[in-house]
Amino acid sequence: MNRYARQLAVDGMNMAAQARLLKSRLLVVGAGGLSASLLPYLVGAGVGHIRLIDPDIVEESNLHRQTLFRISDLGLPKALAAANALKGLNADCRIEPITTRLDPSNTDDLSDGCDLVLDCADSFAASYILSDHAWQAGLPLISASALGRSGYAGAFCGGAPSLRAVFPDLPQRAGNCAQNGVIGPVVGMIGCIQAQMALTLLTGMSPSPLGRIVTYDAASHRFGGFSFREASEPDHRHVFISEHALRLSDLLIDLRAPEEGPPLRDDFLRLTVDQVGPELRPNARVVMCCRSGLRAWNAAERLAQHWNGPIALISTG
Repeated sequence: MNRYARQLAVDGMNMAAQARLLKSRLLVVGAGGLSASLLPYLVGAGVGHIRLIDPDIVEESNLHRQTLFRISDLGLPKALAAANALKGLNADCRIEPITTRLDPSNTDDLSDGCDLVLDCADSFAASYILSDHAWQAGLPLISASALGRSGYAGAFCGGAPSLRAVFPDLPQRAGNCAQNGVIGPVVGMIGCIQAQMALTLLTGMSPSPLGRIVTYDAASHRFGGFSFREASEPDHRHVFISEHALRLSDLLIDLRAPEEGPPLRDDFLRLTVDQVGPELRPNARVVMCCRSGLRAWNAAERLAQHWNGPIALISTG
């Protein structure tokens, strides 16, 4: 146990806890900036199996914060490049790279057999999809986000309130690292917090991070946080569905511009968010579609103000 000697010397760690790490199976969604610091620490600590999902390829603009990658990795799938970078770190850990896109239709299969889900996807649609699944499955979820010079990590579900209990509403505007930028070390800090939360949960150390959010602001050089263990689940949920879950009877409203992608089927309405108003009188389930999910969410909120029928969301990515 020379590899883990310094880890085992920490109060709360012992051989039984180390054995739990070795037996653990994790689903990590996103192989970008958060994972660049998260994955080496989890692999180094002795986590037994990590299923890593990311459909993207390595681009030059990633390299300032996604430090697992090298110039020679440009154009390669991120999941495969990350697995290759980690394979020499710890023979006790198996990395299972998957180069598909997370979707409500495959979340069950991707999380099958996993003890913990880590959301490193830089996508609020993915975060809510994972939270909804973890909430129903009783799985703990560690979700994080970093943008600009600040970020947070929190431990949801698995006996704690879900992400929706803390963030029931989306902002009118939202972005990600690709659109709005981020400072590399901020992403690394938040990824490290995720890794520590994961190790605390997997080993059973106290206190548990479930029901708690930790924040970091590089502009003020301050950490913060709060407990949300008493947060209530929202009364209604705009649920994301996959394209394959569309029904013939659904009223499909595509909020994208024509150049953003082909329609999901021939019969649809092309509207903007502002055009979703009282004059719209559906007689079936309404499915709002856009690329990121933000416009779909906001349009659903507008429609729900005057119509109480079922609404679903699709994020085309």
